[in-house]
Amino acid sequence: MSQTTLKVDGMTCNHCKMHVDEALRGVNGVEAVKVDLAKGEAVVLGEAKREELIKAVEEAGYSAK
Repeated sequence: MSQTTLKVDGMTCNHCKMHVDEALRGVNGVEAVKVDLAKGEAVVLGEAKREELIKAVEEAGYSAK
């Protein structure tokens, strides 16, 4: 199982954090997600492609890299 760390911009509150978490969990191949609001990042475990994770975050209204 691989781990991907994304820098997520635009999260300002716990609602944002939950929204990013839900978006990432909806990506095929994701097994676990940990979103850290203070650090502005998300750590994803599983076999999902980085590009698909970034797309999910962007579709949720945030930017990721």
